[in-house]
Amino acid sequence: MLPRELRAALDRELARYPAHDLADAAARLTERYRAGAATGGVHLRGEADVAAYAAVRMPATYAATAAALHRAAVPGFLPRRHLDAGGGTGAAIWAAATTWPSIEEVTVIERDPHAIGWGRRLARASPALSGATWRRASVRPGLDRSAADLVTMTYALGELPPEDRPRTVRWLAADATMVVVVEPRTPAGYATIATAREILAGRGMTIVAPCPHDGPCPIRRGEDWCHFSVRLPRSALHRKVKAGTLGFEDERFSYVAATTSRWPRAGARVLRHPRRRKGMVSLRVCADEDAVRDVTVSRRQGGLYRLARDTGWGDAWPRTGEDGGEPR
Repeated sequence: MLPRELRAALDRELARYPAHDLADAAARLTERYRAGAATGGVHLRGEADVAAYAAVRMPATYAATAAALHRAAVPGFLPRRHLDAGGGTGAAIWAAATTWPSIEEVTVIERDPHAIGWGRRLARASPALSGATWRRASVRPGLDRSAADLVTMTYALGELPPEDRPRTVRWLAADATMVVVVEPRTPAGYATIATAREILAGRGMTIVAPCPHDGPCPIRRGEDWCHFSVRLPRSALHRKVKAGTLGFEDERFSYVAATTSRWPRAGARVLRHPRRRKGMVSLRVCADEDAVRDVTVSRRQGGLYRLARDTGWGDAWPRTGEDGGEPR
């Protein structure tokens, strides 16, 4: 759920636009994204597009980013400086400020002036973000940037030309303690994340989430892809703009978080919705580079069973045997 201050600020900004205008702009924006995937093309083409993006996509981007950062929040990591590349209207800086109140300095790099305007106005609602620096520039390898403890790039790496992405990931990792990249839950989005993961691990960084290891991904590309899901509420305006009836939507995403330090990480990660039957929970988990495993936990296992009942898709899981043995 969006922070209360952000929800209120969004509502104030969006009240300036008729709902039917936002709906028309949102429909055009959706078609533009579908038609121009992975070309580096400009999808936001004016104030109306940015308003539609803020109404329809900013809540989902916030939810996915917050979920990824929550799982990357290892004990002992207390970032003070945050750099967000391709930050749009600022969803990631809100998610980071919620996850880490220790953040004091925030810099957003964004090329669209209307998105920057929106981001600045929304950020004024938060004492922690009102002093953020918004820099108008296109994210590209070689762009000068300051060191940061936390560097994020959410739903933006896949929009760059494919030949620029590897160098951009290396640019993100320069002088950073933690790098988090989030992409949509599609085969292409996962492929972008998988490539970023290989580059970050190749630089000697520790993959802290979602993977519980630094070795090759056990999921074979083209057969499946690693992704996660978060449920978020829809406001009345959101439902009207999207012509939806449900009061919620599920945002699915892929992500990777890597650090330069040996922070503790999950023993395993749950890769699908757990299957719950009477007295039994079945989990599909990634524990190492060898294979994805199915773990079954029964009521007889006491504390482990209670843990399994409360475990969801994307959560950490203690390293166990394939038979669901006790954690080690």
